[in-house]
Amino acid sequence: MPMNIDRQLRERMAHDTAVFPISFFEDEFLVLPTRSIPLHWHPEYEFVTASSGVLEVQVGQALQRLEAGDSLLINGNVLHAMRQIEGERPDAMPNIVFSGTLIAPEGSAIHDRYIRPIAASDDLPFVLFKHGAGWHDAVNDALAEVYRQLRDAGACHEMAVQRQLSSIFEAIFRHLEELPRTGTTRVQLAVQVRLQQMLTFIRAHYAESITLADIAAAASVSKSEANRCFNAYMNCTPIDALIQYRLETARRLLGDSTRTIREISEACGFNSESYFSRRYRRVYGCTPGQGRS
Repeated sequence: MPMNIDRQLRERMAHDTAVFPISFFEDEFLVLPTRSIPLHWHPEYEFVTASSGVLEVQVGQALQRLEAGDSLLINGNVLHAMRQIEGERPDAMPNIVFSGTLIAPEGSAIHDRYIRPIAASDDLPFVLFKHGAGWHDAVNDALAEVYRQLRDAGACHEMAVQRQLSSIFEAIFRHLEELPRTGTTRVQLAVQVRLQQMLTFIRAHYAESITLADIAAAASVSKSEANRCFNAYMNCTPIDALIQYRLETARRLLGDSTRTIREISEACGFNSESYFSRRYRRVYGCTPGQGRS
């Protein structure tokens, strides 16, 4: 079953869903040298907007190109990743992750009629809003106002955000029948769930000595099926994904911790400091020592 992961990779959401169920993020690429956010998922909706460069967003196995001014709605519990593919400077890429209960509580007439049909559409994993494309402009303008309100956090901004999101979902509902659909088979859904289970295992046990067999067992599949799942969605092996997550975790610790490089290496599951340094330099273009300065 789909599970929630934490914010360094969009893991546990940093909001209290009983108070104001939305999180706003901006300028993430400034601290990500690869200008990419790896595959992740969460039960909430997500809107992401390209500000100045060109983004490539992977949703499931589909790739969507976002040019400056374009936005994308990603449905809940859908695997997705993002990277900047054009632009000299890191794109600000404002984005929000939010629960449909921000618009109306579950069980209410509004939620049942206007929110749940979108969440329940397996063939609608995303909706692309192109700038200069009719009613899409109204959605992009409303999103820009949501970002501004959350950035400024002025008086009554919560009500303004709720109002704008309500108008966006009203627009989506009014055009629901004309939106492009993506056929998702039961096999594809099963592969996605298996991948989520294996990624969850990696993120829970990356510091331990784990094998391909251990990762495959997390989803009750064979090693060859585990390889197939990762190659289909991430174009890598499960072990490659494990090493990449260890490196991402090490990079965060290098910036936030006073521990030695050896201690960080061991804490991230690397048995050899020299091997850790080689892999780190290959991905980030500098040594771990240079990466913490």
